[in-house]
Amino acid sequence: MTEMREGVPAGVVVREGDYGARVAAVEPGGAGFIPLDQRHGRPIDLLWTWTSPNLEFATVFLGVLAVAAFGLTFWQAAAAIVAGTLLGSATHAVLSARGPRYGVPEMVLGRVPFGHRGNMLPSAINSVAGGVGWFAVNSVSGSLALNTLTGMPKPLCLAVVVALQAGVAFFGHNLVHAYERYAFPALAVVFGVASVIILAKADFGAPAPDGAGPGGIGAFLIVVGASFGYAAGWNPYAADYTRYLPAATSPRAAGLWAALGVFAGCTVLQIVGAASATLGGTALADPTGAFTGHLPSLVANLTLLVIAVGAVGANAINIYSGSMSFVATGIRLPLPVRLQRALVAGAFGAVGLVVAYFGLDDAGHDYEAFLLVIAYWIGPWLGVVLADLVLRRGVWSVRDADARVDAMVFDVRRRNWAGPAAMAVAVVVSVWLFSNQEKYVGIVPSHHPSFGDITFAVGFALAALLYAVLRKVPGFRESG
Repeated sequence: MTEMREGVPAGVVVREGDYGARVAAVEPGGAGFIPLDQRHGRPIDLLWTWTSPNLEFATVFLGVLAVAAFGLTFWQAAAAIVAGTLLGSATHAVLSARGPRYGVPEMVLGRVPFGHRGNMLPSAINSVAGGVGWFAVNSVSGSLALNTLTGMPKPLCLAVVVALQAGVAFFGHNLVHAYERYAFPALAVVFGVASVIILAKADFGAPAPDGAGPGGIGAFLIVVGASFGYAAGWNPYAADYTRYLPAATSPRAAGLWAALGVFAGCTVLQIVGAASATLGGTALADPTGAFTGHLPSLVANLTLLVIAVGAVGANAINIYSGSMSFVATGIRLPLPVRLQRALVAGAFGAVGLVVAYFGLDDAGHDYEAFLLVIAYWIGPWLGVVLADLVLRRGVWSVRDADARVDAMVFDVRRRNWAGPAAMAVAVVVSVWLFSNQEKYVGIVPSHHPSFGDITFAVGFALAALLYAVLRKVPGFRESG
């Protein structure tokens, strides 16, 4: 353990201000180390922190797509969903486990394999993907649910949902955790009842709907990739929500509770979505209406309400961590340092509102395309991060970490160009060869459709291999 000075490792950048466990206060500062006297919480809190944001309609719709868009049967869809989500949850466990020891956000930890400047690449991508992309997708699902429930105009519903989401993210870490905790019982009960009704009505032996995709192993691999991308979409946020835990917190407990939350929320509702697609209806044209149309009116109305509540929970995390990733890029804005993260969160809310507005009328197809693309960069990023963890072993592990890691994270002179180079090459090559979606079909699936879409797996493996090789090549070796 690094030598402590008033609860702070020597030589690190400290998150300024007094925050503690207060909920009704704006979290001060940016992406600095959380002092030990500011730490609080328990690992089990991560269960609802990561279950609640997945109890929303975007999760359900991924299961719907597996059957209605890709042509899988229910059991094929369920198997693909479990496989992809398990992979994404396992990596989430590994990354979440590091938060209590290092006390900094996930994208700040990325400075070890990417270097201080090179880390701008994944940090910038994540700030846009989370703070704008995921935010827009979930805002649309929440606003459509509110529109169906209340009859209010869609733009007004969108404005209400966005205001709530941005407000929670603006206040910061403690309010995000509190929102997820108190939303959890309502989300679990209502979605639980709706799930039982849908599963009781489902035709588990039904063939894929008429007009759906081709099915087969290709479609199966596409759904595995999409499910992985959905679960792993939370990976770049992992340590953001464990860095306030006491430093003595068990890494295993932090990782397991976080992973269980992601796995439980994603798997159950995606499988329910796949089951609902066996019942017919206009699942792609009217996603929320088709799903709730299979429910009794009272349960349908309550489900629409919690869809909006769940969307707020998901996007509070997306905006908060998107703004944290932006701060981690090191870009200095002419704003008060204490309020920089909070004000960036508000700005992301405004940009996301505009993007979501233009997606209100074609939500199904926009969501399908986004889900397939999101895993394309996360796979290579994970490949670099996990390869670095393995290669450093004793230096870069939760149990054996020492002052060298703290120096790597906060030394602005440090360079490690092997990370960004490996990630960039892996993204380009894997997409060029294996992408299989409406906007672009890669070389391999265009000639061999049975390959489906294995872009994320190829990107992960290629990035890990390239990083292991490049870090030994002159010009790419780490320095500083």
